[in-house]
Amino acid sequence: MEERSGDTFADLFDVAAADELLTHRGLRTPFLRMAKQGTTVPESAFTARGGVGAGIADQVDPDKVRRLFADGTSIVLQALHRTWEPVARFAQDLAAELGHPTQVNSYITPADNRGFEAHYDVHDVFVLQIHGTKHWVIHPPVLDRPQRDEPWNDRAGRVREASSAAPLLDTVLRPGDVLYLPRGFIHSARACGGTSVHLTIGIHPWTGQHVTSALLTATGRRLHDDPRVRTSLPVGIDPGEGEALRPEVERLREVLLDAVRTLDADAVLDTLAEQARDAQRADALPPLAQLDAADTLAPTSRVRLRRHLLVRLEDTDDGTLVTSRIGVVRLEADAAAVLQRLLEGRELTAREAGHGGGISAVADLVRQGLLEVLP
Repeated sequence: MEERSGDTFADLFDVAAADELLTHRGLRTPFLRMAKQGTTVPESAFTARGGVGAGIADQVDPDKVRRLFADGTSIVLQALHRTWEPVARFAQDLAAELGHPTQVNSYITPADNRGFEAHYDVHDVFVLQIHGTKHWVIHPPVLDRPQRDEPWNDRAGRVREASSAAPLLDTVLRPGDVLYLPRGFIHSARACGGTSVHLTIGIHPWTGQHVTSALLTATGRRLHDDPRVRTSLPVGIDPGEGEALRPEVERLREVLLDAVRTLDADAVLDTLAEQARDAQRADALPPLAQLDAADTLAPTSRVRLRRHLLVRLEDTDDGTLVTSRIGVVRLEADAAAVLQRLLEGRELTAREAGHGGGISAVADLVRQGLLEVLP
């Protein structure tokens, strides 16, 4: 674990940003939750209908939030990488740099209070202290590098016992401080003299478990049409009788091992790529502005590949198949050539991207959301 001091991170988030989200953005659950001394508050305690024309019942009510916060209840703004643009840009760039998916929450805690009891996370966390001060107590893991299906509440007793021992780290974070918590490390935090605001940057690491899962998924797809697997088990066999099934288990084990040994690695990589595309979104683009920019595209207009698309191109007899985070499209040769020229992340004029020819293919790619017209 490491601490360091730096900027206050106000360019990412601050108290005014929190008020903006709570008051004017029409937030709904689960983008907000509240907790006090380890107990989560029911959603009905801080939500209400929005009135005429906005009768959805689970909208955040800032008056209810204010009363609860004044009474010592913490605010958790969840998934800020979906609701606050500076955080969204930061989270996407960080995910691209690290190669692992990210999420961002903000924890806003009243003075001398804590929202949650000692626990661990199943992902790595960077804590960025934004406002006020917070006292953190860190203990060693009770489970080494927990996976996503191994939450702390499954081991609540062991976590409680571990958190009563001498801490590994006992420190106060001030604005600009950063604390790194590897997954599994037990932690609890309490606001000190006033309101505390911090961001938690959750890094959800790809692990060997993901690779082995992809390996089994790809193998299963390959075996789907294999007659050795499709064959019915013998008549009269009892699945509850282990010994009766043993010969079938041994036979199919060899079939499975043979399929794994001879599986093309590309099939596994394709499965992992599907997971990666689902784990994050492409960079958000304003749809109306981009459609208007496509309609008025000039030869000197500057364009680039939409950021964080995770594009894969595959040549087929019917054109180029493009798979990305926004779906699958098939492109004609001219459009595919434009996309290929922009895959390296360069910014080009529409004339350059069109290779000196017409710019209609460039405009079409903008309309499909694959390219972005820059201001």
